[in-house]
Amino acid sequence: MNDVLLPRPASPLIEVADARFAAHGVRLLLKRDDLVHPELPGNKWRKLAPNLRAAVAAGRPGLVTFGGAYSNHLRATAAAGRLLGLSTVGVVRGEELAGRPLNDSLARCAADGMRLHFTSRQDYRRKADPEVLARLLAEAGAADAYVIPEGGSNALALHGCRELGRELRGMGDVVAVACGTGGTLAGLAAGLAPGQRALGVPVLAGGFLGAEIRSLQAAAFGGPAGDWTLAEGFAHGGYARVPAELDDFAADFEARHGLPVERIYVAKLLWALAALTESGAFARGTTVTAVVTGRP
Repeated sequence: MNDVLLPRPASPLIEVADARFAAHGVRLLLKRDDLVHPELPGNKWRKLAPNLRAAVAAGRPGLVTFGGAYSNHLRATAAAGRLLGLSTVGVVRGEELAGRPLNDSLARCAADGMRLHFTSRQDYRRKADPEVLARLLAEAGAADAYVIPEGGSNALALHGCRELGRELRGMGDVVAVACGTGGTLAGLAAGLAPGQRALGVPVLAGGFLGAEIRSLQAAAFGGPAGDWTLAEGFAHGGYARVPAELDDFAADFEARHGLPVERIYVAKLLWALAALTESGAFARGTTVTAVVTGRP
C-alpha cells in the first residue's frame, strides 16, 4: 500500500506561552497537524486519506474534485494524485479564469498533474443537483472518476477527522479549528471526550455552516455527535481575504513563537481565540487547544 494511505503518527501537541492568553488565566496549546504529512498537511490528509483508500479499492481511473482559485483542497488532491499515480481533475469556480494566467495555487495543481476545468459560478453553485453534477463531470471528462466533494467533506472524511478528536481526548477543555466546509469540525467533535467542546471559527461569512455540520454528522454518524459551537464574526471580509491587520497579527504571532502561520485559515483561528480570550469568553483556568490545519 502506498505510504500516503498508511496511518500517520499523532501530530505534535505543544504549549505556547502567550501573554495575551496568560493575562486571562487561559492556557494555549497548538496541535501541529500541519506536520502530520509532508505533502498533505493537517485536515487535508485526514479528510483525503479515507476517500483515497475508497477510490483505490473501487479501481477508479482517477479523482475529480471542486474548489475555488485559491483552494488548499485542490492542491492537496493534486499532490495526492501524484503520490498515488492517479489522474486528477479539478473543477474550478469561475469560467472567466480560463483565459488568464494561473495563480500560484492553480499552477501548483497543474504542476502536480491536475487537469483544470473552469466552470461558471452559477453551475458551480448548483453542483449538488445530480443533473448539474453529471453534466459538469461529463464536460470535465471525468464521468468515471471518483468524486471527492468541495473541501473533501463527506461521511468518509468525517471518520478521518474523528481520529483527530481521539488524539486530543483530555488535551484541552476547548478544541478550536478554523472552518471552511465544516467537515473537520464535524468529525473532530465526534472524537473528543465527554466534557470537551469543539469550537469552529468560520473563514467565510454567511451563517450557513451549522446546518451543513448537522447534515454531515447525520450522514457519517446517523445523528448529532459531540459538543460543538461556532464563533462567527471572524471572517475578515471573506475567504482568502487577508487584510493588513490580520497579516500583522499573524506576523507578530510568528515572531513571538517562531512558528509559521498560514493566513487563510490558521491566522483567523488564532485571531478569534485571542479576541475571545480578551472578551472573557473563556473562564480562568481554561485550556484552549488550537488545531493548526495547514502551513503557508
